[in-house]
Amino acid sequence: MSTDAAHETPPPSDSPAAPPCTLVIFGASGDLTKRLLMPALYNLSAGKLLSEDFAVIGVDHNDNTDEGWCKALSETMQSFTTDHTSEFHPDHIDATAWGFVRDRLHFRHGDFSDSATFRDLAGALTGNVVFYLAVSARFFGPIVEQLGAAGLLKQGDGAFRRVVVEKPFGSDLASAKALNATLLAQGDEGQFFRIDHFLGKETVQSILALRFANGLLEPVWRAEHVAAIEITAAETIGVEERGAFYEPTGALRDMVPNHLFQLLCMVAMEAPDSLAAEAIRDAKSRLLEAIRPVAPGDAVRGQYTAGTELGRAVIGYRAEPNVAEESRTETYVALKLTIDTPRWAGVPFYLRTGKRMTDRATEIAVHFRVPAHSPFPAAPGMMPDILRLRIDPEQGMSLGLNAKRPGPEMRLGRVVATFEYGDFFHETPSVGYETLLYDCMTGDATLFQRADGIEAGWAAVEPLLAAWRDAPVAFYAAGSDGPDEAAALLARDGHAWLPLGDA
Repeated sequence: MSTDAAHETPPPSDSPAAPPCTLVIFGASGDLTKRLLMPALYNLSAGKLLSEDFAVIGVDHNDNTDEGWCKALSETMQSFTTDHTSEFHPDHIDATAWGFVRDRLHFRHGDFSDSATFRDLAGALTGNVVFYLAVSARFFGPIVEQLGAAGLLKQGDGAFRRVVVEKPFGSDLASAKALNATLLAQGDEGQFFRIDHFLGKETVQSILALRFANGLLEPVWRAEHVAAIEITAAETIGVEERGAFYEPTGALRDMVPNHLFQLLCMVAMEAPDSLAAEAIRDAKSRLLEAIRPVAPGDAVRGQYTAGTELGRAVIGYRAEPNVAEESRTETYVALKLTIDTPRWAGVPFYLRTGKRMTDRATEIAVHFRVPAHSPFPAAPGMMPDILRLRIDPEQGMSLGLNAKRPGPEMRLGRVVATFEYGDFFHETPSVGYETLLYDCMTGDATLFQRADGIEAGWAAVEPLLAAWRDAPVAFYAAGSDGPDEAAALLARDGHAWLPLGDA
């Protein structure tokens, strides 16, 4: 998103408003609700994408009132105007847009394990309802079982009942299967929307159009022309205050079967039969099922040590709060994936994600092959063409090509063609949840994960979960591009990671 767009109030959208709906948020006092869901609702309100009959019920075990909850959320929204480190940072809060949401907020005190909480809700809810589980993963199954027992997931008279489930969706294949079984015992697959906010980013969604709507690219998007594909999700922040969560989780569980694999699906799946939700999800599931389970020798796990990040000294992971002194939890993962389909035969996919790295960047880089028959095989400066799709923090694309340098000799030089989405399209402010919330209310499941896709993702990394249980980690200094072992993983194939921040 361009800087200017991040500070604007969204204009009205040309899309129709979502149908009348009550959004029930379990975890009303939590960080997700404050930092992302409320800003997303604010942006939807400004875009005129919420029905006049829209309402929000927040449920939490903390005592509060409608007035107290509204006041706390209003203060938080206002604080974002001076906090430019937050994902949502407008220069002002539009009183009309926020007032629309604020006036529809209602708070209910309730214990997630107490059936009385759900009986009371059943007596208050009619019509269309979306239940949003903005809670710790341990509550996902119990809350859905309570919703089912209270009859809150029964659909009829044209009204829908849907459940949004956040990540992590399981911690391994067995737990993911168990959670899917719990959900599907209480409702139909079409009622459960497993959310991944990466798919709410416009650049991610635009990959489908880039690949399949351009005759220049679609024919070369295959093994005959592609040498390798890199997918990166790098962060400069550390674990900070999330040590208690991160210690049993690690970078593999936190990022790979969900975020990185969703990017992988968009860049590698076959063309869907149509743009219908199930056609796209079918194509994604087939791609995930074609990933060969990752061998431990094709993976690197790293952990950051003390170093310098953006010009300031920072501590290592083991010195973070709530982290064991001898922790072997990985904060960095690099993988080489093999996809067993004709399109990608012999093409390695390299994935990496890590904290405390050189630069913040989420991107996909497609490395094309050098032409098989070229009069330039020994020309100085000859490099493969590289297409880089930038997803975060900037949204755009760059294409690195070879061109002749000025002068009497045939000498090649590198040229890069770039574009920013904001230069061509008006980018409305977004925290990544607006499209996903709107799609859930309208019943479009295109950007949400299905049970079979979730399980296929976990199956691909299952060998690593077992092998890494007692394995040591490689170390890398905070502020670096990752451990040396990650560079060696690619070097053995004659490849190298693109430098972070060098777009």
